[in-house]
Amino acid sequence: MARSSSCFYMSRHLLFLYLSSQPISAQHNLSPFAKPLCLEDEMYALLQFKERYEINDDASGDPLAHPKTLSWNNSRDCCSWDGIECDENTGHVIVLDLGSSLLYGSIDNNSTLFQLAHLEKLNLSDNHFNDSRIPSRVGDLLRLTHLDFSASVFSGPVPSEIFKLTSLVYLDLSAPDTPTNLLEMKAPGLRSLVQNLTSLEVLHLGYVNISSEVPNTLANLSSLRRLNMDACDLHGEFPSAVFNLPKLRHLGVGSNKALTGRLPDFNSSSPLEELRLSGSSFSGELPSSFGILPSLSFLDVSDCNFSGSIPASFANLSNLECLDVSGNPFAAQSLSSLSWIWKKKKLATLDLRMINLYGEIPPSIGNCSRLVELSLLGNQLSGAVPSQLMNLTQLTNLYLRMNQLSGSIPSWLMNMTGLAELDLASNKFHGEVPSSISQLQNLQVLNLARNNFSGTVELDNFLKLKQLEVLHLSSNRLSCRASSVNVILPQLSVLGLASCNLSEFPAFLQKQEHMRSLDLSDNNIRGEVPPWVWNGSFDMQYLNLSRNFLTGLERYHPIKPLLMYTIDLSHNMLKGPPPEATSSILSYIVSNNSLTGPLPPWICNLSSAITLDLSSNGLTGVLPVCLGDISKSLMVLNLKGNNFHGSIPELLVRATQLTMIDMSDNQLQGNLPRSLAHCKMLEFLNFANNHIVDTFPSWLGSLPELHVLILRSNKFCGVIKRPKSSSTFRKLRILDLSSNAFLGKLPMEFFQSWNAMKSKTGNFTYMQRTLRPSLYLPFTYYGNYDFSMTVIYKGLKLYYPKISEVFTVIDLSNNLFKGEIPSVIGDLKGLQGLNLSSNFLTGHIPSSLCNLTALESLDLSRNNLSGQIPRNLQ
Repeated sequence: MARSSSCFYMSRHLLFLYLSSQPISAQHNLSPFAKPLCLEDEMYALLQFKERYEINDDASGDPLAHPKTLSWNNSRDCCSWDGIECDENTGHVIVLDLGSSLLYGSIDNNSTLFQLAHLEKLNLSDNHFNDSRIPSRVGDLLRLTHLDFSASVFSGPVPSEIFKLTSLVYLDLSAPDTPTNLLEMKAPGLRSLVQNLTSLEVLHLGYVNISSEVPNTLANLSSLRRLNMDACDLHGEFPSAVFNLPKLRHLGVGSNKALTGRLPDFNSSSPLEELRLSGSSFSGELPSSFGILPSLSFLDVSDCNFSGSIPASFANLSNLECLDVSGNPFAAQSLSSLSWIWKKKKLATLDLRMINLYGEIPPSIGNCSRLVELSLLGNQLSGAVPSQLMNLTQLTNLYLRMNQLSGSIPSWLMNMTGLAELDLASNKFHGEVPSSISQLQNLQVLNLARNNFSGTVELDNFLKLKQLEVLHLSSNRLSCRASSVNVILPQLSVLGLASCNLSEFPAFLQKQEHMRSLDLSDNNIRGEVPPWVWNGSFDMQYLNLSRNFLTGLERYHPIKPLLMYTIDLSHNMLKGPPPEATSSILSYIVSNNSLTGPLPPWICNLSSAITLDLSSNGLTGVLPVCLGDISKSLMVLNLKGNNFHGSIPELLVRATQLTMIDMSDNQLQGNLPRSLAHCKMLEFLNFANNHIVDTFPSWLGSLPELHVLILRSNKFCGVIKRPKSSSTFRKLRILDLSSNAFLGKLPMEFFQSWNAMKSKTGNFTYMQRTLRPSLYLPFTYYGNYDFSMTVIYKGLKLYYPKISEVFTVIDLSNNLFKGEIPSVIGDLKGLQGLNLSSNFLTGHIPSSLCNLTALESLDLSRNNLSGQIPRNLQ
């Protein structure tokens, strides 16, 4: 983040300096006479402008920032002040460049800045204008050719008066990578801008909330050299003619997920140097005409929807310095088939993450001697890491995570002392973690998790890595230990020591002041959680202490770190009430403990929670009404296996993110809340083993994503009536209505609509939800949540901790159904389990059941069936 921000400010500063140095008009040629002093009224206007602002070191993100206005005073000619240029004939101020000047304060239409009527270049970028709106009086400066308000904390709508500045050739309203778009340009703003500012050469609108389609008239800006509209909430189809603008060198429209488009065939005359489409929805194949772009040096089409293969014509891109094609659904191909890559002598960044590569890493990779960053993450690469990799002497970032690579950590790797990030996680590496790894003095990130490393790791050995911030050794066969309390590791932000045979909290953690993510799960830590974990000395945001033998939290709660986002204390021996969490919590998991008592009042404050899992405890009482209020942010709500009673609260209508609800194994009563029909993202719904009295919830059939519906062992009753629509429960794969009081005939019309059960293909991998994107390498920051369930299958009560395979089951047993078994059940060819036992069914067993070739379990016992068993079922 810091590196990308630094690059942002440097490139923006250099670009404005370059363009500012270009002549504005012929009238500004040097005069043979002495140049005039600046005009008095303009000098006082500048001094008044200066007085409105503090100088604040936090007002700029540029490491080269300095307060230019400190040189301003009324004893000097203002034309010689820092950041000022004057017309050499008239003395009027024509350039005001206060970029990165550490200015802090607000600006409005009363600013004396607008008295400088002859301004032609205005740069207020990289200051802090305190969420001010851009003053509409900017439109009074009709001579402006250059306007730069980037990265200056402006907010609100972009004034339409800017679109009157028809002489503009340079317009920059962009921001660095920010979590929210402060500026907005609602329709028809972009269309008006493009129609009026026809002389534009540079247009930077990155992170301005435009929220519209891109007008075709953008292709009419024939002078355009640079266009940046990253993260502008653009949608619709991007006009392909823009790619072939005759002077366009830099084009970026990344991070606009709703923006579609296809790449055209390029012309060899195109001057294109940089193309960024990452995080958009461009699709189709990458055109082979990329190979005829003589100047292309930077290509980032990551995380789009491109298919096919990477064109061999890329071999002709002699100036290529950065290539990122990661995260696209390309056809599978071997890494060795991309041999042209290793001949790119200028290539510094190569990202081939998650593009279906297989095979071994070729030794020729060592020919890319200028590589600084290499990512082969998330493919199917196998074999050992070739020793030729050590020829990449400039490499700082190496990501090989999530492959099938094997072998031990090679000794030659310790010679790559420039490495800052080394990620070998989720492979098949084995052997010991060598102590010589301490030779990598510049290492900031080390991730060795989820391999087969063994032996004992002395954590003291990482003392020498003074730059280390992220250390992951989790999920190997390691034993980790530190020699003494006095051991002080580098100040880590992320530490993963899961499954490291720890028997106590490492004492060195007490010396950590900036820890943001700590994973000590799956160890043998016993006793109470030490008070220093809760006292707020950490800047803790993620804490995983699950699967230990922890007891007693009552002395140390509430959990004090104000920015705690995820806490997982599941599978311990905790007693008493749930440990209190702050309102910032996003994922709260305390399942499988011995927690008791009613839900505490603070549960109502968890207005940001995404995962709330209190399952498998001894909690009691009535579910609070506020549970419906906090549902607006929830994706996962798991309260199963407690002793809750009373009715189920109605959920908020806007609870649109809910994916999983499990309230099974309680004593809940009343009806199912009808507000569930508004939860359009629901995939998993389990109310088994309660005392719910209701009829069949056919109104849930409209939920487009519902895969699992379990209502077993309640007091549901009545006839399952014919559905109102033929598209009801279309994605349902698991239905358990057993042990209720349903009666009448089996619901033939429902069987006909269950399309997902008619196919043997499909899986439940979507049920493993990634709840938040990663903030820190190398793991998903808020973790994965696997949906679990218990079903009666093959006559046994089976618990499935994870639904990760094709699994299709119908259980209607132990009800009051009567009549014949509908032959349409034979169309559900994906069925693996069918249980209709303990009803009052009559007639023959339909021969159509022989079509259920995936069937593993069939129970029709304890009915009144007659006739013979079809031959293919015997």
